[in-house]
Amino acid sequence: MLVQNRVNLALPGLPEEVRRTGVSVNKQSPSMILFVNLISPRINGVGSTSLFGYEYSMRVWLDPNRLASLGLTGTDVVQAIQEQNKQVAAGIIGQPPTPTGTEFQYVVNAQGRLIDPAEFAAIVVKRGAGGEIVRLRDIGGVEVGAKSYAVTSTLDGRSSASIGIYQLPGSNAIATAKAVRKTMEELKKNFPPGVDYKIVYDTTIFVEESIRAVGHTLFEAVLLVTLVVLLFLQSWRATIIPLAAVLVSLIGTFAAMAMFGFSLNTISLFGLVLAIGIVVDDAIVVVEAIELKLSRGLSPRDAARQTMSEVGGAVVAVALVLAAVFIPTAFISGITGQFFRQFALTIAVSTAISAFNSLTLSPALGVLLLRSHGASRDWLTKVLDATLGWLFRGFNAVFDRTANRYGNAVGSLVRKLAICAVVYLALLAMTGVGFKSVPSGFIPAQDQGYLIVNCELPNAASLERTETVTKKVLGILKESPGVKNSLIVNGFSALTGSSQSNMATIFVILDEFGHRKSSAAILGSLRARFNQIPDALVLAFGPPPIQGVGSTGGFRLMVQDRSGGNYEQLEAAARDLTAAGDQQPGLVGLYSSFRADQPQMYVDVDRAKAKSMDVPLTNVFDTLQIYLGSAYVNDFTYLGRSFQVTAQADSKFRVTRADILKLKTRNARGQMVPLGTLASVEERLGPGTITRYNLYTAADVSGDTKPGTSTGQAIALMQDLCRKTLPQSMSFEWTDLTYQQILAGNTALFIFPLCVLFVFLTLSAQYESWALPFAIILIVPMCILSALAGVLLRGMDNNIFTQIGFVVLVGLACKNAILIVEFARQIQDTGKDAMAAVIEASKLRLRAILMTSFAFIAGVVPLMLSGGAGAEMRQALGTTVFAGMLGVTLFGIFLTPVFYVLIRKFSRVKT
Repeated sequence: MLVQNRVNLALPGLPEEVRRTGVSVNKQSPSMILFVNLISPRINGVGSTSLFGYEYSMRVWLDPNRLASLGLTGTDVVQAIQEQNKQVAAGIIGQPPTPTGTEFQYVVNAQGRLIDPAEFAAIVVKRGAGGEIVRLRDIGGVEVGAKSYAVTSTLDGRSSASIGIYQLPGSNAIATAKAVRKTMEELKKNFPPGVDYKIVYDTTIFVEESIRAVGHTLFEAVLLVTLVVLLFLQSWRATIIPLAAVLVSLIGTFAAMAMFGFSLNTISLFGLVLAIGIVVDDAIVVVEAIELKLSRGLSPRDAARQTMSEVGGAVVAVALVLAAVFIPTAFISGITGQFFRQFALTIAVSTAISAFNSLTLSPALGVLLLRSHGASRDWLTKVLDATLGWLFRGFNAVFDRTANRYGNAVGSLVRKLAICAVVYLALLAMTGVGFKSVPSGFIPAQDQGYLIVNCELPNAASLERTETVTKKVLGILKESPGVKNSLIVNGFSALTGSSQSNMATIFVILDEFGHRKSSAAILGSLRARFNQIPDALVLAFGPPPIQGVGSTGGFRLMVQDRSGGNYEQLEAAARDLTAAGDQQPGLVGLYSSFRADQPQMYVDVDRAKAKSMDVPLTNVFDTLQIYLGSAYVNDFTYLGRSFQVTAQADSKFRVTRADILKLKTRNARGQMVPLGTLASVEERLGPGTITRYNLYTAADVSGDTKPGTSTGQAIALMQDLCRKTLPQSMSFEWTDLTYQQILAGNTALFIFPLCVLFVFLTLSAQYESWALPFAIILIVPMCILSALAGVLLRGMDNNIFTQIGFVVLVGLACKNAILIVEFARQIQDTGKDAMAAVIEASKLRLRAILMTSFAFIAGVVPLMLSGGAGAEMRQALGTTVFAGMLGVTLFGIFLTPVFYVLIRKFSRVKT
């Protein structure tokens, strides 16, 4: 609405021709979600067809020579059509007020708008002195044609009418695509014989496949978590309790998402996958503690009661920490905030429900399902022992030996505090080095099942030459393994969104996942082959990581002329920048669509001579516009809709430079004057399209990264090149998704410390101590160090999903530490010193810590190893939390006891 208001304020200052044509303000996504292609199977014996693939128009093709011989101009034709093709509201006979006695009322109709070419051809253009009539058919032809012939499209080499569907901002892409498909099926029933439609370019297929893949990952995570829990608890009865917690938490989370208006998308599903490993933790802690009490001879009821008095505080503390860690993410704006908020809601809600479940349902189920040791075994337990008993016994033997050695190791470490402190400081330094070593990114480039190819021929190349080049490109695509369909749009550039005869865009649709190489591999192969095409610059790109933000993948910036210089200087600056970028080993496909040297014809009118010959300048310019550029006359009704009536010289009269000078206009004395007598035509160079970015004349520069180079590194490289290459009168601004990445910055730099601070404050309130939370918080950097190591080993970058993993790891690292600190505090309250208390607590909670940790690790394995649609995002998140959780488990069980003793030793706070 604000944009529309600003446009309305600017309208009075626009030329009359612009106001008449109209200024459009469209609320839509900048990228198309799908293409609908209308096709017609080839019929034997047909040599050619006329394709009306665009908006209809009543085309009036004029013969300038015939018009001149009759003393007529294009303006006369336009005026005649405007006069005789007019919407008429004739009125009503007998409409009140009327004389008394009027009995009838009639609507008066008259033919206003004309309908078909025959009626337009019969329009009277001139009546001669002798009564002869000149009709429109005498000076040209009339047909129902296309509004514009500047763009053509083919599907797999066959002519088609392509309809690009744009998504309305705020709508659901999948629902929109389904509605389009349903509508097309209904329209298909009324198609003429031999006409069909195909939808091969549909970006929502990737979204649906990605959601389906995450659904499979969710199932695999539940299965792996179940196996880990069964291995540790070794009882089907005990295993049911954590699984019940998973189901209850997931159902509750779905309800919360519906209440807050969140959709079930890939981000929220990622959160659910991680939530499986998190929500099972609380129930595992409760069940493991009950099993320990049962092994000591207590009844299930007494065991559950004692367990809740011991672990209730730890469960509450863990829930508060996992909820508090996501609070700072609510203040992140932009695209980054959208990612974090959906993820945070999913984790926070599922954790809260899990905590409530562990404090209420899990103990109750423990009383109902668990049995005292020595009680008779049911048949399912016997079957489980018979089949997996050997595995359980071997596991227990290894675990017992490991637990004893672990206890000795902890006892040794807490006696060597100085050495441990030095090692910890060294690990902190390594964490800082790790942050600098891992390249920064934003959103991982994804295999979305299609590629985008941009073709550019030399300036002023005709559409026919462009079609010849795209046929060569099509031949390469048909020979390339993994390519399924090719949708070619000649005369249109997806990079700039403009129509130019020397441009073409090709949407390359790939085979299904699993039946081809990765899109990155196919992209590299196509780039190598496209470089061999001599007639044009053919560049291939991946799609944008987020639909609607940019037209292609990679990066994009705008070079701005801040001094108001000429276009040649701007083009030279953009060209120098792309040339410098091509020399960088990590960049590829640098390209600028701005051209200031497009050949143009400049008509230089001798205004003094025109005045001396009584030729109004408006007549000269109208003649040029109508004959060469076409003129929008008015509208006609066709197929129940209004379409434009367009007048233009027939194609054979506007081919060469000489044709311009042959055109004739009329002077004030009624004489026909050739334009060649009062004007000359010069060949000049100039830009085909002019872009203004934030008020300044600008040239776009786009490019992509090679494997191994992150977008953060590319941004740093290009910024350095801009400072070195661009003159002082030029500046630059980032745009599209790169702008969002710059806007977000390195989110982890300020979000991570805030998350840690909120956790610290929450623990301080929980323990009523400023010192004790440090025994928990100090382990956090170790999980980040491990996560960075995992990311670095897999050749990934520090992107938004990695940073989400960091936030999750803060809560998970504290969770394990809480189990040790909470129990050590309770034991110390009985009178033991800090060292003895923490050693006993560590041995006592080792099984619960390892069980919850490995349950989470197993739950994220499907994320880390996933493939198919959207695998890049899942792998980034899965690798971060997998490596981080491994590290925090290893470091935490050894360093947390050391931190506890250090804090207790140097703190004056007494518990």
